[in-house]
Amino acid sequence: MKQGILFDLDGTLWDSSEEVAISWSEALQKYSDIKMEITTEMIQGVMGKSMTDIADIFFAGHDLEKRRKLLEHCCEEENNYILSHGGKLLEGLEETLQTLREQGYFLYIVSNCQVGYIEAFLQYHGLGQYFDDFESFGGTGRDKGYNIRLVVKRNQLNQAFYVGDTQGDYLAATKAGIPFVHAKTGYGAVEAQVPSIQKLPELPKMAEKMFAEMKNMPAT
Repeated sequence: MKQGILFDLDGTLWDSSEEVAISWSEALQKYSDIKMEITTEMIQGVMGKSMTDIADIFFAGHDLEKRRKLLEHCCEEENNYILSHGGKLLEGLEETLQTLREQGYFLYIVSNCQVGYIEAFLQYHGLGQYFDDFESFGGTGRDKGYNIRLVVKRNQLNQAFYVGDTQGDYLAATKAGIPFVHAKTGYGAVEAQVPSIQKLPELPKMAEKMFAEMKNMPAT
């Protein structure tokens, strides 16, 4: 029986909104025709959306080609900044991950970010040892529901659930056909009656309950 826990990243495992805002603002300073500053609040307001959706929101006044060019540059600067500055880990993260591994669970990350962002998170904070696989919107060009199911299938999980902080995370888990746990540590509310945790150290006990109640889920 292979049991896996899949995590959203932003708002669930860490908060990098301030660092992302700084990196995007610095990136945009290189464009004389862009007169805007990206704030932490702006970043928090779009967390969970795909990178292309974020670009369409922030750069709505520009044509598609320009929006994609700006996005590419901002994401490159963001990855570099995160790699050298990190973000703010949520309280009890590493201890929770260690406990979950000791319980025998396999751990994964599925995020709507660009390629390089999850890698920067893992590298800067030295957390790669806890995770067995990850996937992103940038890696596949597909939505989070698809990517959750992809990770479940390629890792041949018999049972799995997804931990996230927004309604979009809940909908993605539902689309992927696996249960959802709401991490009330992050950016959003969930309009459904679902299991929840107030802080990460509650997750090991919640995981025991989730898997005890779960029927075998074929990895197809």
